[in-house]
Amino acid sequence: MTGAARIRSAEVLVASPARNFVTLRVTTEDGVVGLGDATLNGRELAVAAYLRDHVAPLLVGRDAHRIEDVWQLLYRSAYWRRGPVTMSAVAAVDMALWDIKGRMAGMPVYQLLGGASRDGCLVYAHASGADLDDLGDSVRARLDEGYLAVRLQVAVPGMGGGYGVASSRASGGRYTYEPAKRAGLQIEEGWDSRRYLRFAPDLFSWAREEFGAEVMLLHDVHHRLTPIEAARLGRSLEPFDLFWLEDCTPAENQEAFRLIRQHTTTPLAVGEVLNSVWDFRTLIQEQLIDYVRASVTHAGGITHLKRLFEFAAQYQIKSGSHGPTDISPVGMAAALHLGLAIHNFGIQEHMAHHDLTHEVFHTSYRYADGYLHPGDAPGLGVEYNDDAARRFAYSPALLPAARLTDGTVHDW
Repeated sequence: MTGAARIRSAEVLVASPARNFVTLRVTTEDGVVGLGDATLNGRELAVAAYLRDHVAPLLVGRDAHRIEDVWQLLYRSAYWRRGPVTMSAVAAVDMALWDIKGRMAGMPVYQLLGGASRDGCLVYAHASGADLDDLGDSVRARLDEGYLAVRLQVAVPGMGGGYGVASSRASGGRYTYEPAKRAGLQIEEGWDSRRYLRFAPDLFSWAREEFGAEVMLLHDVHHRLTPIEAARLGRSLEPFDLFWLEDCTPAENQEAFRLIRQHTTTPLAVGEVLNSVWDFRTLIQEQLIDYVRASVTHAGGITHLKRLFEFAAQYQIKSGSHGPTDISPVGMAAALHLGLAIHNFGIQEHMAHHDLTHEVFHTSYRYADGYLHPGDAPGLGVEYNDDAARRFAYSPALLPAARLTDGTVHDW
């Protein structure tokens, strides 16, 4: 076929520069390379096996230019559709093919998606602390770095640690947060919803007094409240003008957000554990959320996430892509190219990767004054350093579990 770019190989690369990453490298017969992110925190090897044993053999000999056709083949022919393992594998292939197409065209991927809709992607940083004084230092450091939006997480008094609270400082005073622990046994954390609900309004009252009205403040509940508890929290936080309240109740129960929406006008962001447009249908059609939190890595890649964002745009719902450090620099680059191009972009999560990570992944995206830009290198703009990667072998790590005060397993 004239103009075809036949795929010669599809390699699954697993390395752990500061944390575990799974990368798919697709190479055409002409030697053009594309990269895709397939990292699924705490279940990395499940996706690696799915790619290596089931997907890679299907790719060899196919035309890398036929991105939509390959996406549909991997989604529909598997029969067992959706879910984080399948959709992360599909996403990795999709990103790699977009990367190849951009490299062959000599253009950044965002140009192939219709060009830039903005000059840069607004991002939010993470700030956390063991107490309010500690949190204050973290927020001030993020503001000094130019961030305009900051997510606040702090340990609840009397409850030990807390979700999103970093346990150690890196160079430059930045706290690093990586929930997956490299330990033989799964870490278990305590949770008390009533104590948390009493404390959260005090946290944001303090934050507004300390940092003023202009800084955009975000908060992540991490699926831990019942719908009525989430409604109570959203209402109690209304005076403090949050940019969003994230994952206030488990997202699988889409109908639960009807109750929450009835009781609060606090903007809601949902979806980092959801993987397809079908998972969002009720949330979007009934306008029960304000931001779609799905990630390019776990929701089928650029092709599918663009489809999801375009669906959301019909209901005035914006993007708010998941972007912690378990999304590799390849996944972050893909999210930025998509975010720069779509009309209904909202904000992009940004946790700076460890210096060791950047020894393996060399990127062209750049940060300045609260915004990220994907850069103008052809394709996604990320290169993979095999020599560096060989220094960082895979190391098993498990996400924590949560238990209530009486010992009942709870949503982490």
